[in-house]
Amino acid sequence: MNACDLDLARQFAHANHAEALDLLRTLARIPAPSHQEQRRAAFVRTWMEAQGMEGAHIDKANNVIWTLGDDGACDLVVFAAHTDIVFPDTDELPLHERDGRLYAPGVGDDTANLVALLMSARQMAREPQALPEGLGMLVVANSCEEGLGNLKGTRQLFDTYGSRIRRFYSFDLYLPQVIHEAVGSHRWRITVRTQGGHSFEDYGRPNAVERLCAIIQTLYALPMPTGIVCTRNVGPIEGGTTVNAIPARASALFEYRSTDDGALQGLSQRARQAVEGFEAPGVLVTMESIGDRPASAPTSDRLLRMTELSRDVMTSITSQPCDESPASTDSNIPLSLGIPANTIGAVRGALLHTRDEWVDAASVGEGLAVVYALMRAQALLEE
Repeated sequence: MNACDLDLARQFAHANHAEALDLLRTLARIPAPSHQEQRRAAFVRTWMEAQGMEGAHIDKANNVIWTLGDDGACDLVVFAAHTDIVFPDTDELPLHERDGRLYAPGVGDDTANLVALLMSARQMAREPQALPEGLGMLVVANSCEEGLGNLKGTRQLFDTYGSRIRRFYSFDLYLPQVIHEAVGSHRWRITVRTQGGHSFEDYGRPNAVERLCAIIQTLYALPMPTGIVCTRNVGPIEGGTTVNAIPARASALFEYRSTDDGALQGLSQRARQAVEGFEAPGVLVTMESIGDRPASAPTSDRLLRMTELSRDVMTSITSQPCDESPASTDSNIPLSLGIPANTIGAVRGALLHTRDEWVDAASVGEGLAVVYALMRAQALLEE
């Protein structure tokens, strides 16, 4: 990153830092559970229109999409940040400030990143000459990144624009992350159903909770691949009614994660076989897929060049080495398709996915500089 571009990015961040914090304070209060992002989406579109970003629209997946440059260009680069948060709140979210930090559910994941995207996109709208000729830029506030959203928003984006998307940037998580390897996941709801009955009078009938516990124990005992990082986890478990009734139903959510799709496929096949083995008279077991996030395709030269640029921008602005640990983000979709993608952190904070998540107010300026610099740097990646 040359000194002139670095100065421009810092000047932009300094001039817009206070306004970005005000926007963050407003946006962070708007509830946005996955699949229920309508209020945030409407706010974002209205904000864009008020800033002169004409043509912003909301698609059927609740993505807010605005195009800079040639809308009909064969080559598009996406800059995205997700609107949803992990919490189910539908009332106004609590926000407070203390010691230079902003605290709110989802304030860093992903609200502060979304603010950096919006502010940088507005600046690009004011200087369209900075976008290389023949390249269109899609600015996307996308839905359904978290949990059981199953990347619905990004999937819809690729259904709409397909191979026209040449590069994909997702702004998510924390500085100085530059993620270019996707952690895939397979997720299921495992349900056991039995007749149930009275705990004393009908003792001996199959107990759905007990059978579910045995299934989970078996899944945790299955061997994991060697030489490949794979994880498993059982999440929410529910079932039964009271202590003196044999449960007639019990269910649990279960997942495998890995950066290797082949490993995930093998684990999933063995898991299904193991669960099917618990079918018995009076015991009905189902294993329903509730999420499938693909891992990365093999690395390409185009991805390497894109990542090198992201590293350069991040280290130039933060003066820190990048954290390149793999993760599960919206970039999973393009990476699985062989389309270069990076997920870039644009704020400093901690305690994501807790109600006590916080971000450092001063770091919002760093994030502005990173996002804006990457938008301006696209000419360096023309192929």
